[in-house]
Amino acid sequence: MGQYVLIPIIFFSLIILISAFFIVKQQTAAIIERFGRFDAVRHSGLRVKIPLVDRIAGRLSLKIQQLDVLIETKTLDDVFVKLKVSVQYKVIRDKVYDAFYKLEYPHDQITSFVFDVVRAEVPKMKLDDVFVKKDDIAIAVKRELQEYMLEYGYDIIKTLVTDIDPDAQVKAAMNRINASEREKIAAQFEGDAARILIVEKAKAEAESKRLQGQGIADQRREIARGLEESVEVLNKVGINSQEASALIVVTQHYDTLQSIGQETNSNLILLPNSPQAGSNMLNDMVASFTASNQIGEAMKKAKERGE
Repeated sequence: MGQYVLIPIIFFSLIILISAFFIVKQQTAAIIERFGRFDAVRHSGLRVKIPLVDRIAGRLSLKIQQLDVLIETKTLDDVFVKLKVSVQYKVIRDKVYDAFYKLEYPHDQITSFVFDVVRAEVPKMKLDDVFVKKDDIAIAVKRELQEYMLEYGYDIIKTLVTDIDPDAQVKAAMNRINASEREKIAAQFEGDAARILIVEKAKAEAESKRLQGQGIADQRREIARGLEESVEVLNKVGINSQEASALIVVTQHYDTLQSIGQETNSNLILLPNSPQAGSNMLNDMVASFTASNQIGEAMKKAKERGE
């Protein structure tokens, strides 16, 4: 009979003995209370507590944790914007007691403080400045939050403004402004390119006209030189200057007719072009030269008598 009573006692004794041992994971702190009162903090490893007297009140992670806070506020230029602030924090190893007992809901406390700081900083800035100075906002949040949370055993590692989301209509307006600016710049470049093309084209045309004029001048100079030589040759055989000039003109007239005849698709018409045109032209030119000489001699004699 005594053996049957001893077995349950031994069994319960083993259970109580086993419950005296517990394991704390790496980067974790266990809070031990004795009769409802804080007794000690146990860190990683195999630990011992007094059965039925001590109990594990809770465990805190000592790893770096992240809390994302979404805040909606208004900027200085009355634009509503949503900011996502990521707070990276951890429990200070030497202040596990404060972190466990002083704050009931640390996430809520951090969230409230982030709201307070952001809504104090962002209304001082215009929307464009919020994008440019987001790091300044994060630094302000970290500075204020660090000072506040150290008292409660929390260390703020870093704060980041990870997202800035203005109202949809504001984003559409910003996109339109950006597109307009880019179109303006593109139009300026296109205008500059068109102006350069016009200037270069004008330069090319001017150079072409200059070369063309030079070519015509050279051509006329050579023609004049050739006519001079022709007149000298004709003078040597007894033909005076008027007759030589008329003969050269008639010769060029027939040369032109011959050139036109060789071009089957030519649209050039030479006037006059009748068979007797050459003879008439020669007679008219000789008469014209003779009359010109007579008028010139008369004017010369009149001038001499006047003097």
